[in-house]
Amino acid sequence: MPPRPRTPRWTFALVSAGGVMMTLDVTVVNVALSGIAQDLETGLGKAQWTVSAYSLAFGALLLTAGALSDRLGRRTVFTAGMALFTLASAACGLAPGAGTLIAARAAQGLGGAMVFAPTLALLAAAYAGARRQAAIAAFAAIASAAGALGPIVGGLFVQLLGWRWIFLVNVPIGILVVAGALSRMPESTAPPGTRRRLDPLGAALGVGALLALHYPLVTGPEAGWTAPRVLLPAALGVVLAAALVVSQRRGDGLLDMTLLRIRAFSGAALLGFLARLSSLGVLAFVTLWLQSAHAYSPLEVGLHLLPLTGSLLVAGLFVARLQRALPADLLVAGGFAAQGLGLLGLAAAGAGGDRALTVAALVLLGTGGAVIFPPLMGIAVGAAPADRAGMASGLTNACYPLGTATGVAVFGALFSARLSDGLGTGPGATGPVREAVETGRFELLDPALLPVARTAFAGAFSTVCLASALVCLVGVLAARTLRAGTEAAGGRAERPRSRIARAS
Repeated sequence: MPPRPRTPRWTFALVSAGGVMMTLDVTVVNVALSGIAQDLETGLGKAQWTVSAYSLAFGALLLTAGALSDRLGRRTVFTAGMALFTLASAACGLAPGAGTLIAARAAQGLGGAMVFAPTLALLAAAYAGARRQAAIAAFAAIASAAGALGPIVGGLFVQLLGWRWIFLVNVPIGILVVAGALSRMPESTAPPGTRRRLDPLGAALGVGALLALHYPLVTGPEAGWTAPRVLLPAALGVVLAAALVVSQRRGDGLLDMTLLRIRAFSGAALLGFLARLSSLGVLAFVTLWLQSAHAYSPLEVGLHLLPLTGSLLVAGLFVARLQRALPADLLVAGGFAAQGLGLLGLAAAGAGGDRALTVAALVLLGTGGAVIFPPLMGIAVGAAPADRAGMASGLTNACYPLGTATGVAVFGALFSARLSDGLGTGPGATGPVREAVETGRFELLDPALLPVARTAFAGAFSTVCLASALVCLVGVLAARTLRAGTEAAGGRAERPRSRIARAS
C-alpha cells in the first residue's frame, strides 16, 4: 500500500481545525452559564469558573508547551494536546456536578495549550516565503472568526440541544483531527545538534509564573484588587517570573533569552498583547451593551456581531496580498488605526448613535484584527532561528490570552468606576439595583430609575471604548519596532545564533 500523502495542505487543515476548536472554546461557554448553573444547581459565580479554569490552564502552559515541542516534536505535542482536549471535552459533557466540570475544563485548557503552542511552528515548517505568509494569514483569520462566532454557536447548541453539547460536539471532531495528524502531518523538531536539554525547573517556573499572573486578572474584578487572594498571586507571579529569567541564564534551558533581544520579535509579542487587549478585552462589554441597549437574546447578540465576524473572514482573504505589497510595520499600524476608529464609532454609538454606526464600527474592528495578526505571527516565527520556532510560537501565543485577560480586568475596573460616577449616591448606587445596572438587566429596575441607569451604563461603555482606542494609538506608534523584521516573514530577518549554536 503506498504511503498516504503528507502535503502542506493537510498540515494547514489540521492546524486550522485545532485552532478553531481551541479559540471557540474560549467564548462558546459564555452563553451557557445560566443553563449550567441551573442544571448543576450551583451559583452563577461558580459556573463562571468553567470559563476561568479553561483560560487559566490554557495561558499557563503555552510557553512550556511551545518550548518542549522543539525537542519532543511539534506534531507529537499537537497530537497529544488534541487527544487530551478531546477526552476532557467528553468529561465536560458528562460532568455530574460543578466541581467535575471545572476540573474537566482545566484539563481542556491544558490540552488546548499543547495544541495551540506549536501551531505557528508547524505552519512555518510546512510553508516558505509568500506561501507561509498566506497560510498564517488564513489561519489567523479562521481562528479569530471562530472566537467571534462563539456566541452564535453556543446560542444554537444551548437552545436546540442543551449546554452539554457545546462540549460533546468536540469529541468526534477531535478524534478525526488526532487520526489525521498521526497519518497526514509530518513530524517537525529542532535539528538534533541544537535541541535544548529538558528543563523541569524552568517548565515548572514558567507554568507557575503565567498561572500566578493570570489568576489575579481573572479574579480581581470580582474579588477586588486589594483582596489578599488577588495581591498574593500577583506578587508570587512577579517572583516566579524573575526566578525563571535567572534560571535561564545558562542558555540551554526552557527559554532562549536571546530571542527577546531581536527587536522585531519582542515588538511582535508586545503588539500581539496590545491587539488582544484592545479587541477581545473589550468584546465582552460590546456583547453586554448589545444585550442591554437592545434587549437581544444571546443568539441575537451573536447574529448582530456578524459584521465583526464577517469582516474578519473577508479581510483575511486579502491580507496575504497586502503583505506582499506593504511593509509589516505599515500594515500593523493600519490595522490598529482601523480598530481605533471602530472603537471610537462604538463609543459614539453607546452615547446615542444609530444602528448603521454600530455596524460600521464592528466592520472596522473586525478588519483591523484581520490585518494585525498575520504579520505579527509571520514575524514571530520568521525572526527566530528555525530550531527555536516552537519556542517562539509558544512565547508569542502566551502573550495573547494574557492580553485578553488584562483587557477584561482593566476595562472591567474602568467600567465599574465610571458606572459608580454615573449612578452617584442615590438609591441605584449600591445593592441589587447596582448589580442589575452593571449586568445590563434593566428589566429588573423600577421605571423611575431607568433614565439614570441607562445613561450611566452608556457612559461607562463609551469610556471603555475610548480607553481601548487609546491602546490602539499606542499600537500605531509601537508598530515601527517591526521595521527590522519586515523581511522576517520571508525568512531573511536578523537571526542571532543561540549560545548552543555558537558553542558547537
